[in-house]
Amino acid sequence: MLLGRVVGTVVATRKEPQIEGWKLLLVRQVDAENRDASGYVVAVDAVGAGVGETVLYASGSSARQTEATRDRPCDAVIMAIVDTWEIGGAEIFRK
Repeated sequence: MLLGRVVGTVVATRKEPQIEGWKLLLVRQVDAENRDASGYVVAVDAVGAGVGETVLYASGSSARQTEATRDRPCDAVIMAIVDTWEIGGAEIFRK
C-alpha cells in the first residue's frame, strides 16, 4: 500500500465495458512525512474518496484484489481514506 493525496478527477466517456461506472481519481504519492513525492497515478475509487483527501492505494496486481476490481483491468485502486498517521509517537497527519 502507498500513501497518496487525491489531486483531481479523470473523466473518460469511452472506455472498456468492464470499467463502466467507475470513478477515476488522479492521485499524487506522498512520503511518510506527508510531502509530495514524484509521480501521479489514475486510480479507481473503491471507497468514496474526494479531491484533497489523503488515501491508501495499491497498484499492480494488488489493485485487482478488492471486491470492486476483482478480475477487471485495473492498475491502481484507492482502498482507504486516511484519518491519521504517526511515526515514532509523533503525529504526522490528522484529517
